[in-house]
Amino acid sequence: MSTEEFEKKTKELIDALKSVCANHGLGNDGNEFKIITQVFLYKFLNDKFVYEIKQLDKDIAEAEDWEKALKAKSIEEYQFLMAQMDASTARISPDHFVNSLFNKQNKPDFADRFDDTLLDIAKENSELFSVLTNGGEKVVLFENLSKYVADNRDEFCKAIINKLVDFSFEHIFHEKFDFYATIFEYLIKDYNSNSGGKYAEYFTPHAVARIMARCLVDEEVSNKKCYDPSAGSGTLLMNLAHQIGEDKCTIYSQDISQKSSNLLRLNLILNDLVHSIPNIVQGNTISSPFHLNKGIQYFDYIVSNPPFKLDFSDYRDDLDKDANNDRFFAGIPKVPNKKKESMAIYLLFIQHIMHSLSDTGKAAIVVPTGFITAQSGIDKKIREKMVKERMLAGVVSMPSNIFASTGTNVSILFLDKTNKEDVVLIDASGLGTKVKVDDKNQRTVLTPEEESRIINTFNSKKPDDDFSVVVSYEDIETKNYSLSAGQYFEVKIEYVDISGDEFRDKMNSLSNELKGLFIEGELLQKEITNNLKSLNYE
Repeated sequence: MSTEEFEKKTKELIDALKSVCANHGLGNDGNEFKIITQVFLYKFLNDKFVYEIKQLDKDIAEAEDWEKALKAKSIEEYQFLMAQMDASTARISPDHFVNSLFNKQNKPDFADRFDDTLLDIAKENSELFSVLTNGGEKVVLFENLSKYVADNRDEFCKAIINKLVDFSFEHIFHEKFDFYATIFEYLIKDYNSNSGGKYAEYFTPHAVARIMARCLVDEEVSNKKCYDPSAGSGTLLMNLAHQIGEDKCTIYSQDISQKSSNLLRLNLILNDLVHSIPNIVQGNTISSPFHLNKGIQYFDYIVSNPPFKLDFSDYRDDLDKDANNDRFFAGIPKVPNKKKESMAIYLLFIQHIMHSLSDTGKAAIVVPTGFITAQSGIDKKIREKMVKERMLAGVVSMPSNIFASTGTNVSILFLDKTNKEDVVLIDASGLGTKVKVDDKNQRTVLTPEEESRIINTFNSKKPDDDFSVVVSYEDIETKNYSLSAGQYFEVKIEYVDISGDEFRDKMNSLSNELKGLFIEGELLQKEITNNLKSLNYE
């Protein structure tokens, strides 16, 4: 089966699971995403375990009934197989296989068997697969799923298991990032939008994520710590890890949303980054920075698409008292009298990121384009520090509507604490093609060639007329710390050689044209005056 065919089959499985939920009253229900993502993950981990077992034992791989061959192993033989298995593979007992559940579906209380299976797997693999909360509590892989169904719990679980049994991931574990990114995006497409309220996760377009990753990492590196303080479902982190190499980096993250943390865990599992799951934290980065408080403070690479506006008035005053308030060197936005939801929380994320970089660290941050030119307040103080401490790499101003979910124009701010020389500023606002997303929104899509143009220009620090400019830190100070490329472009005047006679003829023509306009103006003035006199406005 080709990759395209398998991708199609995988999407059909996801649709089938959603159909089961809809048939049992869970369509568009707030808990549907938990069921879909956890069932998908159970199936994926089940097949990964089977795949690994078959790689380790030739007899099992060649058996007509592999499950029977595995169960025939002695306890010692089974434990020996477990010891050889990859550390990132979930341990699953034979009674918890999808096939085993399928064969028990006609027994009483099947929903309880189904739930107990998932809970047992979660417990057995808690150390490796649990996400932490700020308070140190563990959020395990699975929960009791049938509780979300009001009636016919057994029938619901039977329908789920019947969708899983005729499908296998075994033949695609060799696939790489692009395949799983497509599957993950399809899996969560209905659960990662702004319908979730003020803490909703916004899906960062892969074009933006690729540009950030490839501008940050343009050489071979290894053993790097990568961090996102507002990780969402992990698009930025996955692209960064893929650019570095999944086995050459460790992921750290924090996000206030429980849903985001669970989706990020799923993304890590799909992309062979299981070793980083213990570093995924659910909590408020601004008020309770987990990794900072635990001493894991400095990171080699940081990526972030933070929320731009959010009401943080409830804990705003506490930030001033924070023992680590040197994080917020430029200040903390005040609470407005109206529209508290418009508080510029992204300014706190930028300062937190600057505080969290290692001595050789690099960062890429999505910011509103207004940030790069604001001439007062916290915005300017942040830019001043970046320039004075020589930690700026460049800025890429993106096309409008690059995010379908917001009309705010955005730029990507690049930091590099090793860059003590020139800074590259790119105006990519004219790139891309507008496409309609739905009845209300449109977004701008970059072609691969346009992506490459941005990345290559940034990495080579190459000036390009009306597109990019390379400036010194002194140039930026002279321009009052503006980071807008357009303010540094040369104003070009085209000169045309003409003879003296041609010049005199041109000037005479312009002079006559001007006289005509003056005469026409006088006539219009007289006409207006006469018309006013004819009005009886007294």
